[in-house]
Amino acid sequence: MKVLNLYFSSTGNTERVALRIGKTVQELGHTVDTLKITTEDMQVDILKYDFIFAGSGVYGQLPGEPLIGLFRKTLQRYSKEGEVKPCSPRRSSAKVVIYCTYGGVHTGINEAIPAVKYMGQLFDHLGYTIVGEWYVVGEYTLEEQRQNSVVGRLGDIRGRPNEEDLRDVVERARGILKI
Repeated sequence: MKVLNLYFSSTGNTERVALRIGKTVQELGHTVDTLKITTEDMQVDILKYDFIFAGSGVYGQLPGEPLIGLFRKTLQRYSKEGEVKPCSPRRSSAKVVIYCTYGGVHTGINEAIPAVKYMGQLFDHLGYTIVGEWYVVGEYTLEEQRQNSVVGRLGDIRGRPNEEDLRDVVERARGILKI
C-alpha cells in the first residue's frame, strides 16, 4: 500500500505525531512518503496514494494557514482536472485519517473539531473514505502562551503529546492499517 503522511506543524507537537505515524507505517511494511507542509505553494499528487494521514495543529479552531492554502489550491486544481464530481463518489481503495494536536485552553476538544472537519473536506470531495478522526492533546510551546498549558479546560497538559499519547497513536495506526 502506498501511504502519504502529510502534516503541518509550527510548534513540533504535530510533527512528533506525524513522525511516529511514519515510523509505524514503515514497520508494517508499507511505502510511506512523509511530507511536512512548509508553504501553500507545495504540490502534492494526493490521488496517487491509497491511504493518507493528514494532520495539523489547531490555530483559532482551524488548521495552520499553510495547510489551508495547500488544501484550497489542491481542491481547485483537482476540480479543474475533473476529479471532483457531483455527489463525490467514493474511490474504493482510497482511505484517510485526519488528525490534529490541540491545547483547547477555552473549550477543550470543541476547539479542535472544526479543524479536523475542515481538513476532511478536501478528501471527502475527492472520494476518499474518512476512516478516522484523531484528536491528540499538545502543550502550548510558545513562551507567551505557556501558561495555557496549566490553566485551560484540559488541566495540566505540559509535555504532551507524551509517550502515552504517542503509543496510542501507534496502536491506532496499526489497527486502522489492518482495515
